[in-house]
Amino acid sequence: MSSFVTPKKWLTVPLEDVILRIVGGGTPSKSKPEYYQGEIPWMSVKDMNKHVLQDTVDHISQAAVDNSSTNVIPAEIPIIATRMGLGKIVIADFDSAINQDLKALFLPTEVHRDYFVYWYRSVAQKIERMGTGTTVKGIRLEVLKGLEFALPPLAEQRVIADKLDTLLAQVENTKARLEHISQILKRFRQSVLAAAVSGRLTEGWRSGDNPERNFKNLGEAGVEVKTGPFGSALHKSDYVNGGIPVINPMHISEGTIKPSESMTISHQKYTSLEAWHLRKGDVVVGRRGEMGRASVVESDEPQLCGTGSMILRVGEDALPKYLEIILRSPTAVSYFNSDSVGSTMVNLNQKIIKNFEVYFPSLSEQTEIVRRIDQLFAHADRTEQQVNNALAHVNNLTQSILAKAFRGELTEQWRKDNPALISEENSAEALLERIKAERAAAKPVKKTRKKAPS
Repeated sequence: MSSFVTPKKWLTVPLEDVILRIVGGGTPSKSKPEYYQGEIPWMSVKDMNKHVLQDTVDHISQAAVDNSSTNVIPAEIPIIATRMGLGKIVIADFDSAINQDLKALFLPTEVHRDYFVYWYRSVAQKIERMGTGTTVKGIRLEVLKGLEFALPPLAEQRVIADKLDTLLAQVENTKARLEHISQILKRFRQSVLAAAVSGRLTEGWRSGDNPERNFKNLGEAGVEVKTGPFGSALHKSDYVNGGIPVINPMHISEGTIKPSESMTISHQKYTSLEAWHLRKGDVVVGRRGEMGRASVVESDEPQLCGTGSMILRVGEDALPKYLEIILRSPTAVSYFNSDSVGSTMVNLNQKIIKNFEVYFPSLSEQTEIVRRIDQLFAHADRTEQQVNNALAHVNNLTQSILAKAFRGELTEQWRKDNPALISEENSAEALLERIKAERAAAKPVKKTRKKAPS
């Protein structure tokens, strides 16, 4: 039984009935580097991150094409992934060779290409579910050929493709605007942090009693710094599942600590590393890799400072939360990136942190800065949540529009207004007969072996 609920004027047929031929590809020998120094685009699944391609990551030589099973596919032919990236389909505006995980689908004259591409996108999730394999999922050609294809008259195919061009372009524009808001919010948070650690955020608040801004380095402000365990203190082999969390840079994001269940140590090992126990009120900061990862420890639960992190503790004249704000600010990130050591990875040490000079006001002003940032960030978080909810709706909207299109709902009125374009010689039945004739004509003629003369 068909899974499509299609209009009476449409047909539902196996996909193989509307494909002239399917052409696969291959990978030239990796042992010959010269094969990958040519000008011919060579497409693989990693290129299928767009609907229309202007180029491929890899390029090969003519010798690579001649000496491998790859095939050069003409421009504008739909290309699908049959292993990894199931459900993806692209159009390239250039001739391209393809690898063995891709297939080119050559269509008959009277199957509108854009209609076909949109239909394939509408069943992408179904194709993904049909994939088999333990580590990498693939789909067999026999399964692919058996997919049910919604075949309307050709004129209606064109109308559907045009409508989807318009509607989905509007969806993409909406999505782009929403994603732009997320970037604006990110810049907003950074600008607030920068204003905080320069004294500009509370300029009006302190103007009466103490209008001057006081700067000092973190060492002068009484900040203590301790580098996480290294060398023989903590090995990778010490990690267990379900133990006491070890906090490394990867576990610190946007001022929060998110421990990992897989990166923990036993209670016995934790006890032996008492010097690196994290206490409530400590500020843990990533000392290598991406700068700006810092968070106040808010929990009394046992946690250990990891090898890639540092513990910072403030004196009586500072708030831990204000220190976190300092370390997350673009001012600190810029300073750490320029003064850190290491040729391959940014790496902080105690001297760099203690020498960092920043606006360090009174406790009352620090409290006001923290209050204002909490308020502003809470507003930004609410806005971001609304944006994310809207993005989820927009992403669902694409599949909803595609589903409506291939149930015939987008062209219901058009069929009523154009009966001559969907009947008799323009009907889906007549169209299918012409496709069958084209498929038959496209089949290669089998060579017969001549009998040897007697």
